[in-house]
Amino acid sequence: MTSDTAFNDRTLSLGLARVAEQAALACADLIGRGDEKAADQAAVNAMRDQLNMLNIKGVVVIGEGERDEAPMLFIGEEVGTGEGPGVDIALDPLEGTTLTAKAMPNALTVIAMAPRGTLLHAPDTYMDKLAIGPGYPEGVVSLSMSPRERVEALAKARGCRPSEITVCVLERPRHQEMIAELRETGAAVYLITDGDVAGVIHCAESERTGIDMYMGTGGAPEGVLAASALKCMGGQMWGRLVFRNDDERARAQKAGITDFDRVYARDEMVTSDVIFAATGVTDGSIVKGVQRRPGFVETETVLMRSRTGSVRRMIYRSKRD
Repeated sequence: MTSDTAFNDRTLSLGLARVAEQAALACADLIGRGDEKAADQAAVNAMRDQLNMLNIKGVVVIGEGERDEAPMLFIGEEVGTGEGPGVDIALDPLEGTTLTAKAMPNALTVIAMAPRGTLLHAPDTYMDKLAIGPGYPEGVVSLSMSPRERVEALAKARGCRPSEITVCVLERPRHQEMIAELRETGAAVYLITDGDVAGVIHCAESERTGIDMYMGTGGAPEGVLAASALKCMGGQMWGRLVFRNDDERARAQKAGITDFDRVYARDEMVTSDVIFAATGVTDGSIVKGVQRRPGFVETETVLMRSRTGSVRRMIYRSKRD
């Protein structure tokens, strides 16, 4: 039996949603408490406990870092009961540790699962990313284009003026020149402080979010998670690894990367079927954060499957201790 045949995404989907839910609930009491490490650790502990209840032979390929940096959910860690299909796991137990610590919007718990050997083993380096939503011709924009050319090409494909395009960008000093060039076209720039997985997902729901394109440099592991979401929702994405020193190049080689200049399309980062789940920790544009009510607590999770293109929004309610 091949891994594709063994990978029953319908059976595993609810279990994956539970993993994301429990991680969000575990760090909810730390929202606004100013302790990023404690919030992240709470999410890690809960996510690992839940993963180990699933009937999978899982390997973490996108995780908290190298084994010597992360005691749990490190890259290469085996999770699950050891029964069932072999799967790759990509996760960010708390995307937005700073957002959580400061009680700011769009903190999420994020996880994706695919058949073994089908998720890019992206090293913990930067990635130059570009993403748009569904409905456009293949390759209408590219990483080889300047920011101005991307806006103009997308506007032409949409049949609108560049001033009607909105681009999501991570607010960092390294992006100042790019932001200035985007604004020179007349495009609107939607700046986010953290959480570029959510930033990419915004493109796939442009009618709801008003965001047409995402671009900029962020974490490569988050790039694979974002590509997993877009594979489920539709849309195009490209990523190219960015290395700042020899140590990062060595990390890439260790992960099996040999072509340091390669541009990865969405389906090269995620080569097979994938399921993706994200639960809100703080309120955001994708899902609501953890809600405390008299006697119970509530979460919202978005659960997606690439095989069917299904996107479910799930409310989970449980009694409060």
